[in-house]
Amino acid sequence: MMGQTDLAAQTVLIVEDDYYLAFDTAEALRGAGAGIMGPFPTEEKAMAAIRQERPTAAVLDINLGNGPSFDLARLLKERGVPFLFLTGYDEEIIPPDLGDTLRLQKPVAPREIVASLARRRQGSA
Repeated sequence: MMGQTDLAAQTVLIVEDDYYLAFDTAEALRGAGAGIMGPFPTEEKAMAAIRQERPTAAVLDINLGNGPSFDLARLLKERGVPFLFLTGYDEEIIPPDLGDTLRLQKPVAPREIVASLARRRQGSA
């Protein structure tokens, strides 16, 4: 699986508060050649990290314990960093300004996250 998807030279920010999903996602992305920032369980920690280093892509959970938040997504969009949402929420929760963001519904297989990021990198998702 990972031999077919190449994310070399990518640095992916992972923001996810579910330890197992965060760990599995990081491992799958590493297996595809990506460098990893995080995983971070809060938006605040992720924002502090991107002040130090710029990711080339991101995987974001929109609910990190305090309800949905889109501050980090808006910051990444402003900086031109492609990202996708991992969420259990329906698409109606996504604000209109972020409506074109790919949303993967939890539960999601890590290989689907890798493939989705690879497609976004190629501009076909």
